[in-house]
Amino acid sequence: MRWIRAAGRGLLVLAVVLAGYGASGARAAGGLEGRGPLTLATAGDLTGYLGPLLQGWNRAHPGEKVTLVELPDSADESRAQMITDLRGGARSRFDVLNIDVAWTSEFAAAGWIRPLPRDRFPLGSFLRPVVDTATYDGRLYAVPYVTNAGLLLYRKDILAEEGVPPPRTWAELERAAKTIAPRHGLDGYAGQFLPYEGLTVNAAEAVYSAGGTILGDEGDRVTVDSAAREGIGFLARGVRDGWVPKEALTYTEEESRQAFQDGHLLFLRNWPYAYVSASAAGSPLAGKVGAVPLPGRDGPGTSVLGGSNLAVNTHAEHPDTAARLIAYLTSEGVQRQVLTRGALPPVRADLYEDPELVRRFPYLPTLRASVLTAAPRPKSPRYDQVSMVVQAVVHDAMSGHSTPEAAVRRLARELADISRRG
Repeated sequence: MRWIRAAGRGLLVLAVVLAGYGASGARAAGGLEGRGPLTLATAGDLTGYLGPLLQGWNRAHPGEKVTLVELPDSADESRAQMITDLRGGARSRFDVLNIDVAWTSEFAAAGWIRPLPRDRFPLGSFLRPVVDTATYDGRLYAVPYVTNAGLLLYRKDILAEEGVPPPRTWAELERAAKTIAPRHGLDGYAGQFLPYEGLTVNAAEAVYSAGGTILGDEGDRVTVDSAAREGIGFLARGVRDGWVPKEALTYTEEESRQAFQDGHLLFLRNWPYAYVSASAAGSPLAGKVGAVPLPGRDGPGTSVLGGSNLAVNTHAEHPDTAARLIAYLTSEGVQRQVLTRGALPPVRADLYEDPELVRRFPYLPTLRASVLTAAPRPKSPRYDQVSMVVQAVVHDAMSGHSTPEAAVRRLARELADISRRG
């Protein structure tokens, strides 16, 4: 998934040396030994927060400096460059990798990233569901760094004028999108429906919110059923009946955010960064945007977990330093800066209840509720193939090229083929 960040750039100076991260006297634990310089590979840092943050580490650890390697902002391009490097084995130049949460299983199954000792990291301080995105086959292969969950953004000024509360169910969303939106010259609802990773997320959320699943815990069995048909049918019906505009079939995160922020939509499914952007001073929607958990079939739905995890290359020469860097990046003080300077949702649970942060980022309680009920994307060692199948099948159904029933049959058949090849 695209590495999404809100606009805004700020310098961050961290002169804090956290306990346990000193350059001398710390022990290598959990089977990780070796200290020295590192490279950290990540998708493009659009807000510029990460470089200054790493300067704080480098000042405190002059013999274990970290070099930041920024890859393209596109998730597909970043993943391709990481895999090319990791396949180089001992010649790999990336030591620590900031990977999309959906890649953990694939990278672990391929042997590209090493298992990590749980006791080296503050996992008990994280929002509970995020840890599951970092595991594969019962072992920890990465550490959550930032999280994310989809929210339903809505025009609170319009719903207030109509005397209607924000929707909690698909039926309420559909009714408002069909009746209220046209009265105000708006389209009803959009998400990210271009056939790319964003559509996989939207489709999985629809299936989960109907009470279904797509794959078993580790991608070893196909579990699509009538709930998958209902979820895909909800999305396809929106386009067919016109309350989802056909233009939305070309939307990624940014196109959909822009359409909402320009005043063309009543409802939008997107990540929290879109709320921040639409609510910012100077936005035509400043003061007019609300956010609630995604609606579902019978009540609040289920979001897909977004975000990224930090993993260590199997061939990294200094894995102890890598583990201590990850512990530093997930410490409370640094996670606070991830939110305030990078506009990225932290993994530390207590930050979501900090009064000062909630005043500054009023969507935090809603985001916390969404993360706590969220689910990961289907886990599979062949996740890239799984995602491509989901995108193709669901886009065909939304475009009217197949029925939801035919889409589910095709989805089950093609996912079974992938599982057999695995």
